[in-house]
Amino acid sequence: MKPSNRTNDTSLRRPVIVAASAAVAVIGSFIGSGAAGGTEIQKASGGALAADATLLAPYGSAFSIWSVIYLGLIAYAVWQFLPQQRRQLRHQRLGYHVAASLLLNAAWILSIQFDQLWLSVPIIVVLLLVLFWIFALLRKNRSTSAVDAVVTDGSLGLYLGWVCVATGANIAAWTVSMGWSGFGISGTLWALGALVVIVIIGLLLAVFGKGRLAPAASIAWGLSWLAVARISGELESGAVAVAALIGAALVVLVTITLRLRAMR
Repeated sequence: MKPSNRTNDTSLRRPVIVAASAAVAVIGSFIGSGAAGGTEIQKASGGALAADATLLAPYGSAFSIWSVIYLGLIAYAVWQFLPQQRRQLRHQRLGYHVAASLLLNAAWILSIQFDQLWLSVPIIVVLLLVLFWIFALLRKNRSTSAVDAVVTDGSLGLYLGWVCVATGANIAAWTVSMGWSGFGISGTLWALGALVVIVIIGLLLAVFGKGRLAPAASIAWGLSWLAVARISGELESGAVAVAALIGAALVVLVTITLRLRAMR
């Protein structure tokens, strides 16, 4: 007999915590956008995360993806609150991890707002690890409807993919702000190496996720805008721009191929 994906647990504690964490994250996003007396992320911490600050910084327009991600996370917070969804085993397993990711997101914004760039690095690394675990849970606990696939897998997948790119940019910003010499290796080579790591992660997500589109879409989005910044910004690098575009195309191509294969 196939195990049931539903339980009799209708407790409100978990969905309330997820919803409250989503509210905290959204408030943090307003502060990070420059509203409510906050400083725009790209201008905070001395401009360390600006498009021309490092070779791994994407063009400013890339950050508009946060609007889509936050809308998706809000939708998820509402979706998992519904009585029928509260009984779903996947939401019971996901809930507290999603809440943790949302609180880490808010903590990251606060660290940047208070010019604690060094603190933002371990926060975003832990956030990325939590999102990797969420991805594993999504893979193990399949969606039971098209709506759930879009709201849950889609939103959290976009979130994961973007944080993969953002983590590289964040670490680069911190090392540059510290005046790190890179052991004498050029910044371009370090940037290319970081891009290779991001692309490998994107490919692994495609393989283990059997062609999940959302993570690939946000990784490709981030890498594409990174390329734009290296072509049209003050900190130009043709090598980094080309590598970013090739990486984005490779992640998308492999993901779509695996997706089509899984649908056969």
